[in-house]
Amino acid sequence: MTGGPLLDAADLHVWIEGSHILQGVTFSTPATGVTALLGRNGVGKTTTVKALLGLVPRTGRVEFAGTEITTHPTHAIVARGIGYVPEDRGVFSALTVAENLRLAERRPGAPRYDLVHELFPELRARAAQPAGTLSGGQQQMLAIGRALLNDNRLLIVDEPTKGLAPRVVREVADAVAVAAERVPVLLVEQNLALVRRVADQAVVLDAGRVTHTGPALDLLDDPDRVRALLGVSRTSAGPAADPTHDRQVDTA
Repeated sequence: MTGGPLLDAADLHVWIEGSHILQGVTFSTPATGVTALLGRNGVGKTTTVKALLGLVPRTGRVEFAGTEITTHPTHAIVARGIGYVPEDRGVFSALTVAENLRLAERRPGAPRYDLVHELFPELRARAAQPAGTLSGGQQQMLAIGRALLNDNRLLIVDEPTKGLAPRVVREVADAVAVAAERVPVLLVEQNLALVRRVADQAVVLDAGRVTHTGPALDLLDDPDRVRALLGVSRTSAGPAADPTHDRQVDTA
């Protein structure tokens, strides 16, 4: 594949218990950088991720690296090189950092430990430390590191700042930015400050439909458009007017 999108979703529809959750979702992610998936609570972001990974029945088309994967089972989609970092990070608290990484190996002897330790040297330094004693930002590094371990070609990172203190958001932003230097990222996120710091493109969902696609900064630097699409304003009085402040919109 040359020149085209890495991931291309077209006309995705999902029905769950009689409700039409996704209604023709269409978007693509380039082969570099960070694409942010944004939207209010309940608009279908998580369902979109599940549809991409084949975790829910859907109609439409999904292509990855030029190959249609619509009918592939989830394990085959993942094997093609899509890494998924869930919103709860999925870290095994009682196991060490090294043990958490080893559990992620798909093919023993093949994982890219050198790359993971190069990108996140703290994981090497804390290899013997129980993962449950890491900070929230360090746990996110570990979760992303596990996804990078198996030479994935795309990372889907689901709400990495959920439940974290604002002071930790910068650690998470750094982790996502570092990962994106090596592999493109589809970032599902509720924190506009984080998106502004790391995202290149933004895709906005509303009521199961894509309502906006384009450069992330063009969206986030236009307070009227942010208010219209996401229901928040970046020009509110107080610290939220600072683009580095960790303003959040509920987009679970």
